[in-house]
Amino acid sequence: MTAGWGHAGKGGICMPGKGRLSERPYTDAELAGFREGLADLGLTYEQLMACLGGTCVDVFLNERAFWRCVPARVWRYTIGGYQVMKKWLSYRERPLLGRDLRAEEARYVTEMARRIAALLLLEPALDESYARVKAETYEWGESK
Repeated sequence: MTAGWGHAGKGGICMPGKGRLSERPYTDAELAGFREGLADLGLTYEQLMACLGGTCVDVFLNERAFWRCVPARVWRYTIGGYQVMKKWLSYRERPLLGRDLRAEEARYVTEMARRIAALLLLEPALDESYARVKAETYEWGESK
């Protein structure tokens, strides 16, 4: 991988890089694919767009290869303040890793994007569940 996602910092510590990505609107074919799966997800089109974001990014591995149509909210998803996909990529630049990315590692990026998308698509159901539980909580009285 040579898209500039990471580089060696002082003491050999991996430092994140800017990388190369291209943010763009979804194509008609990509939107059609989303609409096709809506019934299975139990979501409206508006909910789907709110969960995944109204744009997507193409995330480059090098000058020729890239992951196409990563939903914007999937790409920006953070845990512990770190952008999950970007952090993973930052450790896999050829100079840091000492080798090219293996096919299974490239596939893992796709799997990671799918898992994050699944989490984001659960948001409406989780919000609904939370509202229901919150409305049905037991009011604790003061202890004497």
